[in-house]
This record gives sequence, C-alpha cells and structure tokens, in this order.
Amino acid sequence: MMDITFWGVRGGIPSPGAHTVKYGGNTSCVELYFPDSHRLIIIDAGSGIRNLGSRMVSPDYRQTPIDADLFFTHTHSDHIIGFPFFAPLYIPGTKLRIYGPVTYDEDSLEKIISSHMSYHFFPVRLAELAAEMVYNELKEGSYELGDGITVTTRYLNHPLLCFGYRFEHQGRVICTAFDNEPFRNLFARHPGKPDDDDSIALEGENVAAQENTRLENFFAGADLLISDAQYLQQEYESSRLGWGHSPVEHAIDAARRAQVKRLALFHHDPERTDAQLDTLESFHCKPDPKKGMEIFFAREGMRIEI
Repeated sequence: MMDITFWGVRGGIPSPGAHTVKYGGNTSCVELYFPDSHRLIIIDAGSGIRNLGSRMVSPDYRQTPIDADLFFTHTHSDHIIGFPFFAPLYIPGTKLRIYGPVTYDEDSLEKIISSHMSYHFFPVRLAELAAEMVYNELKEGSYELGDGITVTTRYLNHPLLCFGYRFEHQGRVICTAFDNEPFRNLFARHPGKPDDDDSIALEGENVAAQENTRLENFFAGADLLISDAQYLQQEYESSRLGWGHSPVEHAIDAARRAQVKRLALFHHDPERTDAQLDTLESFHCKPDPKKGMEIFFAREGMRIEI
C-alpha cells in the first residue's frame, strides 16, 4: 500500500488568498508514504514542503529520527522555493537522500540547490544545515530504492531538463508528469512558405507522435497519474505554446489512452480561482463507468490510498 498526500498543487508561483483556499495556493510538493516499511518519499520542494516539514517535526509524527528520499523533478523556482523552509533540515539526525536529473552542464544538483541558499537569497547556507544529505544525479532508467520500491525516470517536454517518475511497489504504480508539454511538430509546413521541405515536416510529425506515445507508455496502467494540467486548450493554443505545460484536455486524453486508473490534475495556474476550478471539475470529472478512469483536480491536503 502507498499513502499519497498533496502538500502543494500550484504551478508558477505561490498564490495564497481568499480565492485559492479550497484547492490551495502552495506550489508542488507530494508525499508518498509506504506503511509496511515506513519509507517516506517526497516529490519536489515547492512552497508546500514547509507545511509537510512542520508536520514531520511535530511530537506525534510517525518517524523519529527523520529518514527520507527527496526527488526533484527539476530546479525551476516553484519546485525548490520551499526547500530552505523545510524544518527537518535544521534537526541533527535527519537523513535526506536527494535525487534529480543530471543537468549536463558544469552545475551539479548540489551546486544548484546551494546557490538557492546563498547569502544573496537566504541567510542560512546549505553547509550550515544540520541534516545529513546525499545527492544522487539520475539519467533515464530504473533504480532500486530498497524495500521493494522501484523508480523509473523519463524526461518530459519542458524548457529545463525535467523528470517524470514512475514509482512501483507490490504491484502498485504511481506516476508523475508535473511539468510537461505535449510534443509537437516544430517543423510543420508554414502556409506562407511554399518552399518548405515536406519531408522535414513529415519527419517532425512522426517524431512528435513517437515521443507522445513513449510518454503514454511510461505511465500506462498506473493506479494514479499526477499530471500537469495548467492550461485550457484555448489558452494553450492562443499564447502558451512552448511554455512547458499541458492543457487539461490533453492530460485527460493521454491518460485515457494509457488506461490510467485515476488521474490527478495538478500544477494549477496561479491565476485559476477555486470557483473556476470547481467549474472545470464539474465539466471534466463527471463519473463515467464506461471510460473506467476517475478524474479529479488535486487539492492541498488531499490524501489518497493506493
């Protein structure tokens, strides 16, 4: 069994206020807990990780001392902004294994996180934290985490190298695609340019289709898929192409093709109000036994058992 708790479900920037109370205004942070082994996995350290950290240092918390795995999908600010405010970092005895994608440049994952905690941005440096931290840079592949837990990584379509994760344990599967844009043909023939090479346009179309299929295969049959759904199709097509995020409609269609059992729509636009999300939920999340997939908009504080 896996317990999943959403601590932050917004994208872009924290958006607290009267209009975001129901779904929450904190940015990406999801907790995976494995009761049989007491393993704790945290996915991303957006502003939502602060509340998780406060829970973890409370007197009645289930695990002492704290021992956890933290998986960064990537290092854009909305996914790391809460890291310096994660209370267990300041407690001796805390052990934290930190994972993230290889950046393929001179900056390691540790260096990127360290720069976020330089004096230019924060008064406490990474070297001054009490927790014991070990950094692990990953490429695409499958990795054994112990206790029967496996994680498989897959690069997503985002302006920065960004991972989707597939966690498997005792036949249960949870997948994440937090920041992802549908692959599209960048070499499509332009109506005003009759001299464009048709063969290049066709090749671009084939490659985009292959990559979209490859990603759907990555989360095929998942018990739960947590998917980027920041935009609506009209918003995406009118002014968000290339920004690295998916329309709600695409996320739903892709999950259905992959025969996902439950779909959590995630990474809500910071401008999207509770009332607007309620309207979208009433339209997109109607129960339909024939299609066999439960759809819901993730809410801060929501807990799910798989």
